[in-house]
Amino acid sequence: MTATKDQFFKPGKMSAQDKASAIDHMARQIIAKEAAQRELKTERLRKLREAQEALAPAEPAPRGKAKRG
Repeated sequence: MTATKDQFFKPGKMSAQDKASAIDHMARQIIAKEAAQRELKTERLRKLREAQEALAPAEPAPRGKAKRG
């Protein structure tokens, strides 16, 4: 097996525009993934809250303090 320069040296540098584009693409992917996870969590919590409210009996309004005169 023959050693080549690609094994020892990095391939050419990326241009600033290519680097910025790659970073932008990665950041947008991460943001989209986090937003999707947040939506799933919100929906799951909403369903749990609605189920809990359906099981809980309706509580009467608390009485105010009696005024003594």
